[in-house]
Amino acid sequence: MSDYDSVRIKKLVLKGEKHKKSKKRKKEKEHKHDETAKRSKTVTDEDAIQHAGWWTATTAASIVGSVAIEFGERCYLKALDNGLFTLGAPHNPGEGPDPEEIFTAFPINDRKVSFKSGYGKYLKIEKDGMVTGRSEAVGSMEQWEPVFEDNQMALLSETGHFMSIDPEDDACVALHKKVGPLEICRVRTNAARDVVVDEQPKEEKGDLGEVEKNYVKKFQKFQDKKMRISKNDVKELEEAKAQGLLHETLLDRRSKMKADRYCK
Repeated sequence: MSDYDSVRIKKLVLKGEKHKKSKKRKKEKEHKHDETAKRSKTVTDEDAIQHAGWWTATTAASIVGSVAIEFGERCYLKALDNGLFTLGAPHNPGEGPDPEEIFTAFPINDRKVSFKSGYGKYLKIEKDGMVTGRSEAVGSMEQWEPVFEDNQMALLSETGHFMSIDPEDDACVALHKKVGPLEICRVRTNAARDVVVDEQPKEEKGDLGEVEKNYVKKFQKFQDKKMRISKNDVKELEEAKAQGLLHETLLDRRSKMKADRYCK
């Protein structure tokens, strides 16, 4: 333990005054605890809630494990026992995909993925544009590239055609080289994810010198309206930050600058 840590800096008490516990110090410690809690607050994904926790993948890297391919609103690609695919019936809000609508995604590289149906077969683009699920292994025709643009996605096949649903019979095909409304889809996953809100306090924006000044403005009030900032080297703050003691050190530095006749 350093000499600095072994010395408890106390507030100056003038003669004749009774010692009082500092409510401000307690308030500042509570503030620090609240800020720490905010940084780990999880985002509420309302869209995922409406789909029973299945959230929309926005990168190729997040398309892995159990997934569902959604066309339209709450309608998922469904595997049939004959190796073909159709569009399943619409689901109610709060419902997830049925077992026949769940696929397993495997990353090929940082751009492409393959999909295996519940029947253990991989999705393939055929020469006539039909999408089938009869392949035992992954070749070039079983690879799909998620293409993202303007918060929308389409699945590009090896032939350069995009996966879509035939509006006449709801069959899964890949016939067009341009993306239209029928080619827009979502890949949803129920994989665990850690989404953390970046709620860094505005007082902690900037370098450590500015951070100290911001906290003095927030917590320290002087009757003579003059701001008093510690003249100690800022390296002390750098070391404290590395040790996870930044807020405690800032508080001690502010305490050294206080005097009862000047501040409140």
